[in-house]
Amino acid sequence: MTASASWKVGPLAEASGLTVRTLHHWDAIGLLSPSQRTQGGHREYTEGDLVRLYHVLALRSLGLGLDTIAVCLDAGVDPTRLVRDHTAGVEASLAALETLRERLVRLGDALAAGQAPSADALLDALKAIGGTGPEAEHTLRRHLDADQIQALRTRAAALGPAMHYLLEVEWPELYRRADRLRAAGTPPTDRKVRRLVARMDELSALFTGGDAGISAGVRDAWHDDPAAMAADPDAPADDWRELADYLSRARQSLA
Repeated sequence: MTASASWKVGPLAEASGLTVRTLHHWDAIGLLSPSQRTQGGHREYTEGDLVRLYHVLALRSLGLGLDTIAVCLDAGVDPTRLVRDHTAGVEASLAALETLRERLVRLGDALAAGQAPSADALLDALKAIGGTGPEAEHTLRRHLDADQIQALRTRAAALGPAMHYLLEVEWPELYRRADRLRAAGTPPTDRKVRRLVARMDELSALFTGGDAGISAGVRDAWHDDPAAMAADPDAPADDWRELADYLSRARQSLA
């Protein structure tokens, strides 16, 4: 691929391990579109498009959906952080596979020797197969009990490297977009606002497991002390509360 400065969809699909259909779909939804045309009018991918393709594939490997990936790329991602998180995800997968391999080898050895594997060995194999900041937590503790906070931690840890992009890239970008609509006088019942709220609620469900009590507590914490929750001491509380009320009205219109 390095012999040319541009690639048609077929060769790019073959080199990247994707299908032509997938690349056409990503083009149709605006996630990854070829940015160059030949003199004959054929569309081709450039080296810049390859960089975006790597970002898409790396973010997807971290467990992010296409909508989330699109928001992350629009908001801008840190290439260094992306490669580091991608590497961490690969290393975690390798470590988990090595642990699983070791435990399966022990099971296999026991079975080959005509021994029944112990309950502990079976449980170890099953486990291998299944294998926020202080100020924000202080604010959360005023609205959530210890079990609810532990549930948040557990679900966040399960997301792995994807958590960074969901919490630090997509979620803030969704709020910024909503605030721009609010400032422009867009009614909270507008389809664009309702879509943002629906996505915010999807992200909330990822971290709360759909627990309405935890979701309500987190929203109350943001309303109580947005500066602490945003880790931004300069965050204007009144603006955050106005935005929260605006989003609440949009949420009510979805019910």
